Amino acid sequence: MTDESQTIAERLQTAFDTLTRAERQLADTLLQNYPVTGLASITHLAKAADVSTPTVVRMVQKLGFSGFPEFQSALRGELEARISDPITKRDTWVHSAPEGHILNRFTDAVIGNIHQSLTQIDLDTFERACVLLADPDRRVFVAGGRITHALAEYLFLHMQVLRAGVTHVHAMSSTWAHDLLDLRAGDVVVIFDVRRYENSTLKLAELARDRGARIILLTDQWRSPVHEFADCTFCGRIVVPSAWDSLVTLMLMAEALVAEVQERTWNSTRARMQDLEGMFDRTRLFRKFT
Repeated sequence: MTDESQTIAERLQTAFDTLTRAERQLADTLLQNYPVTGLASITHLAKAADVSTPTVVRMVQKLGFSGFPEFQSALRGELEARISDPITKRDTWVHSAPEGHILNRFTDAVIGNIHQSLTQIDLDTFERACVLLADPDRRVFVAGGRITHALAEYLFLHMQVLRAGVTHVHAMSSTWAHDLLDLRAGDVVVIFDVRRYENSTLKLAELARDRGARIILLTDQWRSPVHEFADCTFCGRIVVPSAWDSLVTLMLMAEALVAEVQERTWNSTRARMQDLEGMFDRTRLFRKFT
């Protein structure tokens, strides 16, 4: 049974193991430049994937569509959602919003986002990301954009306590390229990027990949273009009854990464935490109730 709340990319990832070899080849082609590739004619898409047009028809039907026109209509709807501005997003939901207090409606939407996003996370990918972040021989660089910089700073603050060699890259700043001067092959770059994807963030990812970095991307359900350069991609649903998107799901993913990296590095992390607490005591930055 197809979940109509899923994006086509999510449907492809869910169904991937059930596809034939030719259909998997088609799915890979669609995801490489998603969703633009799927908006071409059926013959052009088949040629790009080096498959037959009947293969295209069979696969879109496996995804729950009656045919290629309905498949493309859904893609165009996703594209419209990706590029819509806050005013347009509010106009989309406000007329059909169910009755009930905003606290209830908003919370229901966030819980649904979390549930749907967690079902899409590949556990092997999560483990691979944690191994990269916990490796003391790899330095970690964390970057975000106009809105997601807050998540990037939050993750940076925690990772800095857990381990040495962590840098906060201000992707919106004209100086972010300076941070890449210290980037070595094998280092890890964590990037947050959600819709109205930023050109500077994409360029940062491209340059980081050129220097041999491993990239971990936290993005929305439509997937930032950065995913083309990413080793590990985590997609969180962000739509809520608001002109603004919700980053709760991405925050959850970031905190889960922190929790697992902490366990993997606990021997050294514990010593760092004790040292930090000692400095807090000496500087009296925080009040203690005894």
